[in-house]
Amino acid sequence: MSKKNNKTKVDHPLLVLFNKPYDVLSQFSDNSTPPRATLADYIPLKDVYPAGRLDRDSEGLLLLTNCGQTQHQLSDPKHKAAKTYWVQVEGDITELALALLRQGVLLNDGPTLPAMAKRIAQPLLWPRQPAVRFRANIPTSWISLTISEGRNRQVRRMTAAVGFATLRLVRSQIGPWQIDQLQPGEYQVVNL
Repeated sequence: MSKKNNKTKVDHPLLVLFNKPYDVLSQFSDNSTPPRATLADYIPLKDVYPAGRLDRDSEGLLLLTNCGQTQHQLSDPKHKAAKTYWVQVEGDITELALALLRQGVLLNDGPTLPAMAKRIAQPLLWPRQPAVRFRANIPTSWISLTISEGRNRQVRRMTAAVGFATLRLVRSQIGPWQIDQLQPGEYQVVNL
């Protein structure tokens, strides 16, 4: 039986922390043929909705709520909840590229706000399916990038603007909420 038909009704305000797997849509339905994986395949709660989005080819923390006011505060750009991403880029990231990200870069829809950017060791993550492409003669590196905007595919466009293509993108934190030990497809409910 599909989880789509077994939803649990919740009568009090809550926040759902979900580790969205790669190749899953940040919505509960899909009209494609064949249908693609959606939140309904993982979250059996009724009347919760995403507060923001995470692209299909990105992974990590997605917040959902059943409270309209909370959803508005989390997703409205005016509130600028900081979002932190672990980004695997193609190539050996330079200090100059990180400095450019920190001051903000010019994208085709205008300049970005300054970001917090630093090189990090490869985080301990689950294997991605399908695996990230690997080229023996081209190194990769990882950065932590924190932004307070939410433009379409912004992180990928920012790293490309400084000369480093994004290979893997995992959102690790939104405001005070972190992905912690949630594995792909797992969720945690927090009462508001």
